[in-house]
Amino acid sequence: MDLKSKIREIQDYPISGVNFKDITTLLQDASTFKFVIDKMAEPFQDKKIDKIVVIDARGFLLGTPIAYNMGVGVSLVRKKGKLPYKTVEETYQKEYGPDTVAMHEDTLQKGDKVLIVDDLLATGGTLDASVKLVERLGAEIVGISLIVDLPFLGGSEKFRDKYDLQYLVSYDSE
Repeated sequence: MDLKSKIREIQDYPISGVNFKDITTLLQDASTFKFVIDKMAEPFQDKKIDKIVVIDARGFLLGTPIAYNMGVGVSLVRKKGKLPYKTVEETYQKEYGPDTVAMHEDTLQKGDKVLIVDDLLATGGTLDASVKLVERLGAEIVGISLIVDLPFLGGSEKFRDKYDLQYLVSYDSE
């Protein structure tokens, strides 16, 4: 399936010079959405996974059906202040400024095997912060599953050698 044809590109959003990859068009189509969920899960079907770690907010939409299909739970990575219980936090630099993400301190147990799911990898700031939270809680990252990789922004290079990094679409340049 040609997923690039299903992803809308918006020039100069959210700031001038950025060519935004909008996956909402991909999610709207039932057969494409099912295809994407199945393909994101496929490389990890034979691995022992205890939890799917989903990154706020599009990761929630993708990782939850993957977790359901695998029969495992979901652990949330959210923006600071959005989780009601005690959290661990990680601050990082995004493309557009600093941000902080958090996880409940009891969402993962030491030794849990996890798959991290998100929609897109750009510079890797959000994913790096999420990886640090998962590892701080003592869990082991089995893999990372994404729809889109933007390798020209350098994010995938940070993770490729250390983790099983899988994505469905790559945009080699802007």
